[in-house]
Amino acid sequence: MKKRAAFLLAAGLMVISLTACGSGSSTSTEGASTAKTLDSREKVLNFGCQMYDDGSVSTVSGESSGWNCMRYGISEGLFKFNDAMEVEPWLAESYTVNEAHTEWVIKLKEGIVFSDGCPLTATKVKAYFEYLKEMGPSGSAKPEKYLEYEAVVTADDEANTVTIVTSKPYANLPGQLAHPTMAILDVEHITDFDNGAIGTGPYMIQEFIGVGVGYDMVKNPNYRENVPYDEVKILFMGDASAKTMALQSGQVDLVENITNVTDIQKFQEDENFTVDIASGVRCGFSWMNFNGVLANKTLRQAILMGIDYEEICNSKTIGGLYTPGFSVLPKTLNYGYDKLENPYSYDPEKAKELLDDAGIVDTDGDGIRELDGENINLRYVSYENRLLNDFSDAHIQYLTEIGIGCTADYGSSDDQWSKLAAGEYDFNNNNWITVGTGDPLAFMANWATESTYCSYSNPEYDALYDELKGEMDPDKREELVFQMQQILIDDAAVLIDGYYNSSMIYSKNVATAHIHTADYYWLSTEIIPAE
Repeated sequence: MKKRAAFLLAAGLMVISLTACGSGSSTSTEGASTAKTLDSREKVLNFGCQMYDDGSVSTVSGESSGWNCMRYGISEGLFKFNDAMEVEPWLAESYTVNEAHTEWVIKLKEGIVFSDGCPLTATKVKAYFEYLKEMGPSGSAKPEKYLEYEAVVTADDEANTVTIVTSKPYANLPGQLAHPTMAILDVEHITDFDNGAIGTGPYMIQEFIGVGVGYDMVKNPNYRENVPYDEVKILFMGDASAKTMALQSGQVDLVENITNVTDIQKFQEDENFTVDIASGVRCGFSWMNFNGVLANKTLRQAILMGIDYEEICNSKTIGGLYTPGFSVLPKTLNYGYDKLENPYSYDPEKAKELLDDAGIVDTDGDGIRELDGENINLRYVSYENRLLNDFSDAHIQYLTEIGIGCTADYGSSDDQWSKLAAGEYDFNNNNWITVGTGDPLAFMANWATESTYCSYSNPEYDALYDELKGEMDPDKREELVFQMQQILIDDAAVLIDGYYNSSMIYSKNVATAHIHTADYYWLSTEIIPAE
């Protein structure tokens, strides 16, 4: 879904300086040449990871691209999350908010400098938010989910403050601004929007090696803290087996999210490796496309009743990396999971009966039921990450047993995302952070009529969502989210894989590394080489 033409247009619309602000600066993917030369570098980290969105680090072309930018240690936000998913200042020093929660004054930290040598100023922050407003509609990252386009942003460089005035109240604007899409970049000096982001993080791009290959990163010479590595080689690896072999052979020192249960157990038992696992707030789920055959509620109900989610999550393949569940929010979050009612627990015989009673039957004896005179053959889009294909395979097998045809359509994460955005699927399997802003508002927006990817629309859900956007009281917000979950359950609107735990695994070449609950922060100064 990248809109490269739009980014070229942006280069013409924006005032772009071709001269960087200071030494060690960069205006392109090759602009880090003034940093330490390769021969003089002593500390190199080889990091194996999944490639998302062709490796792009554009914060507007797609949601995954912005995540890449922050995960690679390039970008930082005004705020960030700790492992309790509490918001903390990052580039910001502090903030104040009025009683109506519509005017936020954010004071920036002193002395922050972009990797191109330009100081972080209030004007730079304002320019980035204007860039999101200008370019957001051309991509699929939907920055308006985090800060409305109607917001008025003003900068006071002398006071080092940014003031944001919104047309509606925000209960948790700092959390919204902690999302990777909202991380601050120096947009005045970017000439390559896909692979040349300029941020304030500990690492900066020296060269984009290529799609499917990776990046060469170097330390940001302007970073405000000690940067442990002189160079980081990001190596894209397509699946868990590739990561396992690369780590075992010494090709890489660190990997994220190996999902083969047997391999994880072997690494845990091997003193030469360390496994760091975070209690996750991720939900694996498949969108159901309501603009197609799955608009039929009876069919959706039978599908949910025909799949044994607990058996799949506890199978040898999944092996406890997921916890089974039936709601879009994990049971570990405080949104009333234990009070929710699930009318579609596993009961394949009842699922068959439901379909029979609705006239969704197999009339020609080929084993596949028909709807409106056509065989049901659902298109299941998925990709190889966090066991999503394993879930999809299991779902397809269970659905076959109740007479529902389903064809796998597996590809890259880019394929999955583009087909989701285009509506070219019946099922589309994903794994998303549910409280990516420290609050489920942005996640629950996925089923609001105004922002859904699956054509789901329920007026009662929309009314609760609109109320949630303006509700400031935490207890009332919890109750609204509880009701919204129950509506999605009753409507059989989402197929839940389960709730995932993230991991990082590293060799003895690394002294310490940590996977965060938010899963936004991979390459950080916390990753330290062994002496």
